[in-house]
Amino acid sequence: MMRKLIAGNWKMNGSLAANQALLSGIHDGLSAALGGKHADVAVCVPVIYVSQVQQLVHNMGVALGVQDVSVHAQGAYTGETSAAMLKDFGVRYAIVGHSERRQYHGETDEQVALKAKSALSSGITPIVCVGETLAEREAGQTEHVVKRQLAAVIHTNGHCISEIVLAYEPVWAIGTGKTATPQEAQSVHAVLRAQLQAASEHAQRVKILYGGSMNAANASDLLAQADIDGGLIGGAALKPADFLTIIAAAAR
Repeated sequence: MMRKLIAGNWKMNGSLAANQALLSGIHDGLSAALGGKHADVAVCVPVIYVSQVQQLVHNMGVALGVQDVSVHAQGAYTGETSAAMLKDFGVRYAIVGHSERRQYHGETDEQVALKAKSALSSGITPIVCVGETLAEREAGQTEHVVKRQLAAVIHTNGHCISEIVLAYEPVWAIGTGKTATPQEAQSVHAVLRAQLQAASEHAQRVKILYGGSMNAANASDLLAQADIDGGLIGGAALKPADFLTIIAAAAR
């Protein structure tokens, strides 16, 4: 049975002191949350804190992740951070194509696919985000949108698609307190699973996370669904007790 993955996305939050306090709280409760069972845990932090967090999570059983990666390997790209640079600091995961990057930075499906390829080329697992806006959902386009977004990643990465993590994040449920019902989330996850299976004979390796306001109260119901393999956690990842409750729900 696939181990579930709980990945915290800190977004643009944190400070040296706050990061230390947060990770100390997670460290203190992690063993009890897992209860002798197993789940993979990661924190995706602002890139400026990668060095600090690398030290803090050492020997903690928590993987280090970031929230973006450049499509370029090196060169005159001011402000960018390459996958090889991130790998130098032990980064294991890189979120690519988060809806906030797509919305505020104009990232296209093709750019997201190239970022996934860049991460994979340095041995970093991309957490590829797909999801529809409220307008797209109300227009009945959910399936079309997420399949289009994933298709670009499959096209660019070919057989390597089995090495990614996928995250379904309905844009209308991010930071709004609204959440897809477990059944609504599962139906989209099933569509994505079928698309992956059509693209790779190793699709069963791919974890599909739910990323739309998963929290301590709804995690158990969401994680009980057949095709929900974990969570990409926003606000709740900044609160040790909440994050640990979600990890406990994922442990098996």
